[in-house]
Amino acid sequence: MAPRSPLHDVALPAGLRELPLRAQVNLRAELPGLPGPGTAVRDGERTTIWLGPDEWLVTGPPGTAAEIERDLRDAIAATGGWGAVTDVTAQRTTLELSAPGARDVLAKGCSLDLHPRAFGPGRCAGTDLARANVVLHQVDARPTYELLVAASFAAYTAAWLADAMEDG
Repeated sequence: MAPRSPLHDVALPAGLRELPLRAQVNLRAELPGLPGPGTAVRDGERTTIWLGPDEWLVTGPPGTAAEIERDLRDAIAATGGWGAVTDVTAQRTTLELSAPGARDVLAKGCSLDLHPRAFGPGRCAGTDLARANVVLHQVDARPTYELLVAASFAAYTAAWLADAMEDG
C-alpha cells in the first residue's frame, strides 16, 4: 500500500496547504557548514533546519530520504567525525501557511516574537502552536511559513489554523 499523508482527505483553505510526504532525515553530527541556532538553510530542494545543539533536520522532496541519508553518511565519513542519521519522514507532515496576515494568524496561538526584526526569512524554532508542538520555519519575506507537525497532531493543527485564518 502506498503511503498516505496525515491530511490526504482534509480540505484546507486558500493560503494553507500540506506539503505531503516530504523526506525528513534527522542528523546528529559534527559537520562543517550546518546552520547555527535558530536558522535554516535551503540548498536546492533541500532545507537543513537547526533543531538543537548537534541536531538538525534535513528535508527534501518526497521519496528522497534514502538519498539524503546516503549523502549525510558520506559527509560524516569524509570528515572522520561522528554522527547519526535517521529517516523520520513518517513522524511529521509539513503545512505551508502563506495567507495574507500569516504572521498574525500564527501570533494567535504562538508565543514567539514573529516581528520581522526578530523572526524573518531563514529563521526557525521549535514552539507550541495552540498546544501542538511544531517546528516553525519562515521561508521568505512574504511571509511564507512551513510548520512541521507530528502526524498525530496534523488534523488538529490544520483545523486550528483554518479557524484562526477565518477569524481575520
